[in-house]
Amino acid sequence: MASSQSKKRVDAVDSRAASVLLRAKDGSAFARCDDCKKNVPVALIDMHSCSLEAKIKMNLDAQVVEQASEAKKPERKKPKSKEPMAKRAKVEKGKKVKDPNMPKRPPTAFFAFLDDFRKSFKEANPDSKDVKRVGKEAGEKWRSMTDEEKKPYLDKVAELKAEYEKAMESYEAGQDEEDQAGSDKEAAAKEVEEELTDEE
Repeated sequence: MASSQSKKRVDAVDSRAASVLLRAKDGSAFARCDDCKKNVPVALIDMHSCSLEAKIKMNLDAQVVEQASEAKKPERKKPKSKEPMAKRAKVEKGKKVKDPNMPKRPPTAFFAFLDDFRKSFKEANPDSKDVKRVGKEAGEKWRSMTDEEKKPYLDKVAELKAEYEKAMESYEAGQDEEDQAGSDKEAAAKEVEEELTDEE
């Protein structure tokens, strides 16, 4: 027999305080009624249909227990802007500005192989425009290659890495010179400012 009305869950709150829970002596949420021998929810003892004496006895046996702090959920703060959270995080953090003169890192051995593989794949499949397929087949071929077959790509990458490290050294040396020149300009500006204040 399904009732046409849906049942709603009602949380019974003790009238004494919202921050406490009532429990039976053994710590459970139910107390045993001596008159009808039924388990009665401790919070609903007042609604039990037995004698007044049985209700009083069960109420006296119930203990007040501090409610866990997780019962009250803090209210959620509404976002100040309507932008998605990911975009706001990027804007708030502020992207680190990349120097366009900084040397580019060398590719890995797989990417060096991938450049060659793309050319051969395009010759074999001139109509294919599926980038996903190219990457998948290149990965499968790379995994099946032996160390000897990978050696030319590894050597090429080692050379590119050596070139990159040299370029980085010269770049960093140039940066140090610019920093020193910038600090010299700041020192000169301070001296001029001090002279002006001394003259007044």
